[in-house]
Amino acid sequence: MYQSVVRIFATSQAPDHRCPWQAEPPEHSTGSGVIIGKGKILTGAHVVADATFLQVQKVSEPDKMIAEVEAINHDCDLALLTVRDPRFMHKVKPERLGPLPRLRDAVSVVGYPIGGEEISITEGVVSRIEVQRYSHSQRNLLAVTVDAAINEGNSGGPVFKDGRVAGIAFQSLMDAENIGEMVPSNLIRRFLEGTAAGKPATVPGLGLVMQRLENPLLRKRVGLGPKQSGLLVVGVEWGSSCWGHIEVGDAILAIDGHRLANNGTVQYEGRFRTGSEVLLGDHFVGDVVALRVLRSGRVHDLKLELKPYVSLVARRQYDKPPRYFVYAGLVFQPLSLDYLRTWPEWWEKAPTELLHPYYAGKRTKQREEVIVLSQVLADPITVGFEGLDNTTVARVSVAGTRKQGKGIVPKNLQHLVGLLEEAKGIIELQVSEDSIIALDPVEAREANQRILERYHIRRDRSQDLAS
Repeated sequence: MYQSVVRIFATSQAPDHRCPWQAEPPEHSTGSGVIIGKGKILTGAHVVADATFLQVQKVSEPDKMIAEVEAINHDCDLALLTVRDPRFMHKVKPERLGPLPRLRDAVSVVGYPIGGEEISITEGVVSRIEVQRYSHSQRNLLAVTVDAAINEGNSGGPVFKDGRVAGIAFQSLMDAENIGEMVPSNLIRRFLEGTAAGKPATVPGLGLVMQRLENPLLRKRVGLGPKQSGLLVVGVEWGSSCWGHIEVGDAILAIDGHRLANNGTVQYEGRFRTGSEVLLGDHFVGDVVALRVLRSGRVHDLKLELKPYVSLVARRQYDKPPRYFVYAGLVFQPLSLDYLRTWPEWWEKAPTELLHPYYAGKRTKQREEVIVLSQVLADPITVGFEGLDNTTVARVSVAGTRKQGKGIVPKNLQHLVGLLEEAKGIIELQVSEDSIIALDPVEAREANQRILERYHIRRDRSQDLAS
């Protein structure tokens, strides 16, 4: 029974966002997965994130076999592994995907939780189907809640209903006993279809900041009629799907043919109401989606091409090294959730000036990223600047150029690199709290090599900035 359920052994090595030129020590973990095709294993992206080596073990055989990641979508926490050894499929029948379950449907969660070597089966029922925040990606997508335990090691394993895969277990609910969540089969099906078609492995985003229209007076001021409902646009992220199409002050009445309620929900598949983000899980980057918009009292039907999710502060990043630049002992990085997480209990302990753009910042044409001065490495050229780490770069001024005056706000990390490397006159960096860092570019270039050698830094910048 359940010969298709496998145990996954992962060796992973995450980057060190405190010292972005190096990696954390390797870690070992286990998870679960299910065979869904010849040599194909479906599991959770979090099980194999930042993996350097993977092995899988079947129920019936003690020997492990090497696996590789074929495709991974961190947004919806799914991964597809491949085992090339032809012996892997011996006496195994791949599982089939089932439909999206219904409330009160009986399900079985199967996997290998820690504390034992044998397969574990827990049974429960579907208690909720709605948009939830995925802890792995911080994206809001459809999830199914089941009242069955999902423990460490069990994650990534299949959830069965009537003999077919209804979902993949991916997280437990905090402060709840024997309650877990699974990625539903409709998202799994889209992931597999996208992988087969070579689609980008990401869930698109609209790039809108919207406010509910539950207040009657606000609805009247926006211009909604008695039979209209929707959400008020209060911000549009630069470079997003809606940039150039949607304006602040518009009201979004419908997305993809689904009418938006004033609380931001839609009727999905005609049988349950949940957040409008559910609609994005049905699409790939590059798809065209229809929006019905109320603007200045007139209704407009727009069609726009979906682009990847963008934000001023990047959410969790996996399977890629951090971006950084070391200049005269100053270590610069884009602000990201990964960087914020270097503080224990980061939502309380990280500096307020770093938390504010994460929660409330908007990406603009003039500012794509928030640049952080994450470290000041001790050296004669940085004397007196030691306490200015973990601050943001507000402006860059260069003496004798138009960049002197009020200075220039760095658009992104690459822009900052250009400003510093092209400077001929004295550089002044204004960081948070109006503090100033002054550097002579000639002395800075001379100091670079000795600082890199002193702190055992192989490269002064990440690979993406080398060209």
